[in-house]
Amino acid sequence: MAQITTGIRSVLSSPWVYDVFQDIMGAKKVRMDLVHQHIQAKEGFRILDIGCGTARILDYLPEVEYYGFDPSQRYIDEAVQRYGSRGKFHCSMLEQAKVSDLGPFNVVIATGLLHHLDDKQAIQLLNLAQSALKPGGRLVTNDPCNDTVQNPISRFLVNRDRGQNVRTPSDYSTLAKSVFPSTSAHVKHWALIPYTRCTMVCIK
Repeated sequence: MAQITTGIRSVLSSPWVYDVFQDIMGAKKVRMDLVHQHIQAKEGFRILDIGCGTARILDYLPEVEYYGFDPSQRYIDEAVQRYGSRGKFHCSMLEQAKVSDLGPFNVVIATGLLHHLDDKQAIQLLNLAQSALKPGGRLVTNDPCNDTVQNPISRFLVNRDRGQNVRTPSDYSTLAKSVFPSTSAHVKHWALIPYTRCTMVCIK
């Protein structure tokens, strides 16, 4: 996984600093948009969140059966402390054997993950997500992107992200369509602090 975790970026390993930074960057509006426009979860849905971080997406979801995976013990501890029995939280990388044990999901979420992965790793993640979904289920991703119509400040910030594989919307879509032929990409230029994100909805 290609990312920079040294220097100023290292402070984001703290769950509190990470959450505050996310809020400053407008993450609350992003999460609301993801849940209402793209995830579209209904009560009782089974949701798998790969790279869940501190699981703040739960603030916006209805009563669902939520499984969150993240390799950071500090993030998982924070999620457990905040949400308790609202989710099942695992400090580990998600593997195929675990997906098979858990059974199929209505929605798989992978926010802020693809831009940390090279193309080979991204395809592996997409295949893993596809295998975890029920027929008709959806994978929802959200990552910073570089776009032809982009605020210069946004481009500056995006290119200094911890992830070292920030792509164009077209490049993200090409990867996704190799696994999910039914893929749509949506680009938004968030204005509070200029930042450009690409959301993909991939249907199994």
